[in-house]
Amino acid sequence: MDGMLNIKKWAVIYPIYINSKKTVAQGRRISVAKACENPTCIEIGDCCNYLKLPFAIELDKAYPRDFMQRGRVRVLLKREDGSLCNPAIGTKKQLMLQIAELVPKHHGRTKKQESVSTSDAGPSKSRKGGKKKK
Repeated sequence: MDGMLNIKKWAVIYPIYINSKKTVAQGRRISVAKACENPTCIEIGDCCNYLKLPFAIELDKAYPRDFMQRGRVRVLLKREDGSLCNPAIGTKKQLMLQIAELVPKHHGRTKKQESVSTSDAGPSKSRKGGKKKK
């Protein structure tokens, strides 16, 4: 089988690995400071594309520790001959850190975050108000 098609040997990245909302016990693999909020497989795939890495999104797969988390991304870090696809990324850890850095800048996110930040302010104020009354 050709190396490009045998994705069984590719590195697996679950969105949980770089999700700042998860704990290490739940499966986060990088520090909260470097992780990003609720990344999706599509965003991770787009980041791999941006990093010029071959990838495959497997939406039918689930994270073993949390089977409600559907989807994972397979990424080819090294070619058959052992050479790196992207010289800047040699390990899975480096890849996760790179992706986590890129996801917040994702074109699908930049639009969403503006509306989220304004709607977030509403409930938090009312919660603070509730605490004062008690």
